[in-house]
Amino acid sequence: MPATLRFLVVDDERQIRRAVAHVLELLNGTVREAATGREALTLAAAESPTLVVLDLGLPDLDGTEVCRELHAWSDAAILVLTARHEEQATIAALDAGADDYVTKPFSPPELLARVRALLRRAARASSGAPERAVITAGALRIDLAARTVERHGERVHLTPTEYELLATLARNAGRVMTHTQLFSEVWKGRVFGDAQAHLRVHVAHLRRKLGDDPVRPSLLQTELGVGYRFVGE
Repeated sequence: MPATLRFLVVDDERQIRRAVAHVLELLNGTVREAATGREALTLAAAESPTLVVLDLGLPDLDGTEVCRELHAWSDAAILVLTARHEEQATIAALDAGADDYVTKPFSPPELLARVRALLRRAARASSGAPERAVITAGALRIDLAARTVERHGERVHLTPTEYELLATLARNAGRVMTHTQLFSEVWKGRVFGDAQAHLRVHVAHLRRKLGDDPVRPSLLQTELGVGYRFVGE
């Protein structure tokens, strides 16, 4: 993680800002707060935060627009706070550049875990280290250079599309990937009838081949209505 962590918490409710700040202070960084989107953009430009926790329901600017603008010129990781009924707003924010989301009301341990995961990825990206050639998750081993997948040391035979889907999710381990992002990466934007149903079929095939329980998946997790997450960190 960066030596000096700088956090920016953006929410119009002071109680929520304080609750988030209390969690972030456990990471021994500095925490600034903003109650509006304009204030957030001003602070972000002046202080270059490491990570921004951004509520989507702001009083002045649409949270998705704030996210899009931040993503355009800031290197900060963006974690959005969203109400459970704001599914479309959550998807729009993720597609606009947010790295992950947490639904309100949130639990402090979940928020802390998501923040730590984003900081690890940000640290790897800023270090200039080459992409990992091999990704492991329990008994699963994905060799990105050889384009092979093994489970318990035995080869898992995947179709080219299944492999691309798994590799895309694995490269973004811990991060939710929306349906739109996956179709852009794996299918290059091509849509086949009911796009989400098409994606569900491929994920189901992957789970079966990888031995991932479809009822309680531990590897390829479903983010209902949003997308999927590879749990490998």
